[in-house]
Amino acid sequence: MVEVTASVWATGQRQSRAQRQGRYVPESMRHPGKMLPSIAAKTISTYTQPGELVVDPMCGIGTTLVEAVHLGRHAAGVEYEEGWARLAVANLALAKRQGASGFGRVVAGDARNVAALLPDLCGRVALVLTSPPYGAATHGHIRSSRDTGVPGVHKWNHHYSRDRANLAHQSLPKLLEGFGRILSGCAELLEPGGAVAITVRPYRVRGELVDLPGHVQAVAQKAGLVLADRIVCLLCGLGEGKLLNRASFFQLHEARKGWARGLPIHAVAHEDLLIFGKPPASPPTDRSPDRRCRQPE
Repeated sequence: MVEVTASVWATGQRQSRAQRQGRYVPESMRHPGKMLPSIAAKTISTYTQPGELVVDPMCGIGTTLVEAVHLGRHAAGVEYEEGWARLAVANLALAKRQGASGFGRVVAGDARNVAALLPDLCGRVALVLTSPPYGAATHGHIRSSRDTGVPGVHKWNHHYSRDRANLAHQSLPKLLEGFGRILSGCAELLEPGGAVAITVRPYRVRGELVDLPGHVQAVAQKAGLVLADRIVCLLCGLGEGKLLNRASFFQLHEARKGWARGLPIHAVAHEDLLIFGKPPASPPTDRSPDRRCRQPE
């Protein structure tokens, strides 16, 4: 089973853009929901050893893969959108030019069939590291009237996809159902003692707090995974006697609206890192089901 580690990680000392500068191709900034590189690197170095295999079934521009190969691990990713998959390949190529010793690959496809898309990796993966999509309510780039002098908010780079089948476009129940299928497939990829790590944060929509980490925990347990640890990854910087809040504009905006109504709420300044393992396998019997990777449905 996965070992318990420190409960709070200071992963927000540098802004996301600074963490990516020179390490990722500039076009990577267009993705609306990028994993923080410091979270990926810390998770990979904590839960794997050099030479082991890391998988991200929703790899986007390849943050998990890039940080893995820079740390001497090998990596594979699945990405639904071909455009983001091409950027992940470009980022892996850049990592290789910069001396990364691991190797990585990207498959364009639907991660709800992840085990069938990566059949050669069944039972070989030390760590699955991923994050669910959040949708346009929490991501993207903005310029407000404070920046432009023009009333209103201009928003861009806030769409994962224009394909309505993408999980980012689904309602929360359908998103969770699809994410559960992804996690079930990931469980088939894990080697004995392997871990599934999910970065996920709560967020506010129209003032209401959505406990996405709690929803994801329930979905993972339904997929046959066992919670082993829960870590707070700080999105804020630790300054001289104060926190440097790096919360997104959207969550700061939600908090300010709450303050105007007299509600004592705060912008979320952390991301939950949920660590899961598989329960011990039952002794094999003649009636045990075939556990080979499933074929695409």
